[in-house]
Amino acid sequence: MDKKPLLGLSIEELEDLMRSRGMAGFRGRQLARWIYLRRVEDFSSMTDLPTKLRDELPEDHSVTGVRRLGTWVGSGGAATKHLVGLSDGAAVEAVVMRYSYGSSICLSTQVGCAYACPFCASGAEGLVRDLTVEEILGQWFIAQRHLDERNERISRLVYMGSGEPLANYDAVLRSMRLFHSEEGPGIGYRRMTLSTVGVVPGIEKLSAEGIPITLAVSLHAPNDYLRDRLVPANRSYPLGEVLDAASKYAADTGRRLTFEYAMIKGVNDHPDLARELAILLADIPCHVNLIPFNAVDGCEWIPSDPERIEEFEAILGRMGIGATVRRPLGHDIEGACGQLKRRHGEV
Repeated sequence: MDKKPLLGLSIEELEDLMRSRGMAGFRGRQLARWIYLRRVEDFSSMTDLPTKLRDELPEDHSVTGVRRLGTWVGSGGAATKHLVGLSDGAAVEAVVMRYSYGSSICLSTQVGCAYACPFCASGAEGLVRDLTVEEILGQWFIAQRHLDERNERISRLVYMGSGEPLANYDAVLRSMRLFHSEEGPGIGYRRMTLSTVGVVPGIEKLSAEGIPITLAVSLHAPNDYLRDRLVPANRSYPLGEVLDAASKYAADTGRRLTFEYAMIKGVNDHPDLARELAILLADIPCHVNLIPFNAVDGCEWIPSDPERIEEFEAILGRMGIGATVRRPLGHDIEGACGQLKRRHGEV
């Protein structure tokens, strides 16, 4: 019989579990500390739990149902990619990025992706399934245990790995609440970013939640004609509808929006498109991340020339739109933006 993982359970659920086993509810709080704060996987090492409980819990529970299949560290150590194995044999990738202000983790939310953006490896094989809450947290658990060896802490979350977070809405929202919990990792909402291709119903639901995370919209084009080509979801959620929903999100949460724009040579990097983009975003509180396109197997596109990216950024700036060129991390381990994918049996 499969063992039920405890990672992904809230403090209240852990307390209820303890009561169902004839224990006092506070034992659940002790469990939470061992799992979320100390990241201990062996029940026998949870020394403040009764011996009977430590002996019985492994019979039908595990701390987590995921496992680390492999780890790749990029040159310079600025990016580390973990291949995370799931209980059904599938796998996803998560990347930790180290900055001067701390470490961020890029989390996957689905095995594969249904949205099939042609410049992104995640959707190349389509959607397999959603990740569970425990599998989303499991990526953090594995990565944080790896950082524990250096006494470093993941302080920021970006839901930008494989999959569309808003297509797995309930699990993603629950994972955010658990990450934010004081009994859990205690990561502030303002240190979380969710990236979406523009799933309008999901943006509208998230806007009503009252949690001030940063919303990042994968824009990549300033008009429907070009965006239909780059982001197939635009045919279901046209640019105007996406911007209306995103603007309402900004108004409801008080958070500035981020728009992501992959710079692809000869496709979406003409100076006229920069001017069109600036006009489009003129009345929206936002910042634009210009992302040098990252090579993806099967895609013939190449990144824009650095000079063209600088020109694009300068045009936006002159027209009042804040923009920065995203620092490239993880190219050498295929862990950069757009390169994450599901893998089978790679160690």
